Amino acid sequence: MKPRENLVRLKQFQVNEKRKQLLQLDLMIAEFKRMADELDNQIISEEKKAGITDTSHFAYPTFAKAARLRRDNLNNSQTDLQQQRQAAEDALEEAQSELEKAQMLESRDVKGRDVDTGRSAMIG
Repeated sequence: MKPRENLVRLKQFQVNEKRKQLLQLDLMIAEFKRMADELDNQIISEEKKAGITDTSHFAYPTFAKAARLRRDNLNNSQTDLQQQRQAAEDALEEAQSELEKAQMLESRDVKGRDVDTGRSAMIG
C-alpha cells in the first residue's frame, strides 16, 4: 500500500469519527430537549393541582420548584451541547477538506504512475 493510500484511509477514518461525534451530540441534544419538555408538562400539571403559578409563593409546590431547576439545568446543558456541536461541525468540515486534498494527491499520483507505465510500455 502506498503512503498516499494510507493518508487517504487515515483522513477517511477521521471524517467518519467526526460524523459519529456529530451524531452523538445530536442525539444528546434531542434527548435533553425531550426531557426538558417532559419536565415542563410536569410543572404545568403540578401548578394546576396546587392552583399556584407564582414561584415565590410560600405554598408553591416543591416538586415544581425541583422540576424547574432540573429543566433549567437541562436547557443550559443543551446550550453547551449546541456550542460543542458547532465546534464538531467545524472540525468535520476541516477533516472533509483534508480528505479531499489527500484524495486529489492520490489521484495525481495514480495518473502519474499510469503515464510512466504507458511510456515504459511504448519504449519497451
